Amino acid sequence: MTKLTDTQAIILSAASQRDGQIALPLPDSLRGGAAAKVVGAMLTKGFLEEVEADIRKGEPVWRETGDGHGVTLVATDAGLAAIGIEPDTSAAPEPSPKTRTPREGTKQATLIAMLRMPNGATIEEIMAATGWQSHTVRGAMAGALKKRLGLEVSSEKIEGRGRVYSLPSA
Repeated sequence: MTKLTDTQAIILSAASQRDGQIALPLPDSLRGGAAAKVVGAMLTKGFLEEVEADIRKGEPVWRETGDGHGVTLVATDAGLAAIGIEPDTSAAPEPSPKTRTPREGTKQATLIAMLRMPNGATIEEIMAATGWQSHTVRGAMAGALKKRLGLEVSSEKIEGRGRVYSLPSA
């Protein structure tokens, strides 16, 4: 069995008893930098993962993303296994809270649509369509698309157009 601290074991045990294996709220004794350090270690080890919080369902928020959405913490199968709980595979399959799909009509959806066009899109074109600044466009591609959604953004320099970014067609 994996070596866990007492705090990590408490967080995972509490999460295992909640709907959706949500790890929040953290123990009252864990605040500020200590909470960030413990959660960071658990994210790195794959015991927890960040997923978009459904505010309408009252899911607690761990942190805010730059685009106005909240993120909650969910215990993974590896985290549950670390405390000796095997995932229940006998139940009817439920939609995984890990699945992230962009909402329609958002600037992120606009960004993805532009990057999936046959000719891709430049930073300037994306800025014009979304109203974002260049650093926000780059951040959205690196954070939301690559890290959170797992999309592979590619770029190439095209003469007369500059650097063009694209995604593989869906």
